[in-house]
Amino acid sequence: MSTLRATETHRASQSAWEVFLVFLRLGLTSFGGPVAHLGYFRDAFVTRRRWLTEHAYSDIVALCQFLPGPASSQVGMVVGLSRAGYPGALAAWVGFTLPSAIALILFALGLSHYGNLVPPSALHGLKVAAVAVVAQAVWGMARSLCPDAPRITLMILAAVAVTLIPSPWCQVGVMVVAGMVGAQRFRTAQVPPHEPLSIPVGHGAAIGFLLLFAGLLAGLPVVASLIPNHALALVDAFYRAGALVFGGGHVVLPLLQATVVPTGWVNNDTFLAGYGAAQAVPGPLFTFAAFLGAAGGPAPTGWIGGIVCLLAIFAPSFLLVFGALPFWERLRRHAGTRAALAGVNAAVVGLLLSALYQPVWTSAIHAPADFALALLALAALTVWRVPPWAVVTGCALAGWGMHVGGVA
Repeated sequence: MSTLRATETHRASQSAWEVFLVFLRLGLTSFGGPVAHLGYFRDAFVTRRRWLTEHAYSDIVALCQFLPGPASSQVGMVVGLSRAGYPGALAAWVGFTLPSAIALILFALGLSHYGNLVPPSALHGLKVAAVAVVAQAVWGMARSLCPDAPRITLMILAAVAVTLIPSPWCQVGVMVVAGMVGAQRFRTAQVPPHEPLSIPVGHGAAIGFLLLFAGLLAGLPVVASLIPNHALALVDAFYRAGALVFGGGHVVLPLLQATVVPTGWVNNDTFLAGYGAAQAVPGPLFTFAAFLGAAGGPAPTGWIGGIVCLLAIFAPSFLLVFGALPFWERLRRHAGTRAALAGVNAAVVGLLLSALYQPVWTSAIHAPADFALALLALAALTVWRVPPWAVVTGCALAGWGMHVGGVA
């Protein structure tokens, strides 16, 4: 019996190591944002390795698009969980997240210790690149998520609301209202049942994960208000961001900006420079949290601060994925759920549109040369299909070159 158990443990560790290596390769090469990541995942796990069927993969993507948080990272967690259990889920996340997290923490340390060696014009170029990247995301998401007049209207109203009332709770309220409107307006046909996955999470454990998710979401703000500790405040802020953001990495931008900039943890120039740099690295955009933690104000900062914020922003994803999977088959058949999701997705585009204006546009576009560079960057991304890392690097060099040449 002990030999059999040892053999199973050995196989599980081998599977988790295999999952880690596959996702590490993806974490080093997956540029282009969450939609591109899902394409890389499909090629790796459906086409090449055949870990999943096409229908099973589509079901996983549908679940993770419904949940708040980074969809591509959550898909990776589910793939790892189905392949090697809980160690596989952790291995998938570490492999996919590690490269960009390390790169962004190093960038933050470079800014804090050698910021005077980085030309301000190059940092400004990174902010201009962020304009193009967010504009591309707005356009792409609006085309797919707002195909008709009612959803376009929801998008516009959401953008107006969060622009006039720039607070995280307004964003949450807008998405709740949009979900209620969608549930009444966008009823869809029944979805056929999905193929079952090998998921080692029982219903009892799933309920426990969901209760822990809700308990932390409700309890952390109370504890943080009672105990004046910066590390606890960081955990509260970044856990809340990871728990309440629908639409992935780009949408977390306004929520994090409203949290870390007014409090003085990170100034707005550093925030946008880091956001621009996050486009130049592969992997999930949520690793931007590692940059903010490393570059933040009071201790912990540096590596410890980066790791604290990284774990805090991804913790809700683990809890939600583990908690939702056993109930997903029943949930996805419910027409009202899919209709509500249609409304929420339209509101997400509105949030992103608002973020394109404030703080991205207002902090980056100050002169005709800035606007021209943003247009070129947008064309490079959308028309010429230049990789995002090359566009971001080019904008940084162009910003420095325009300053040296007296153009800006």
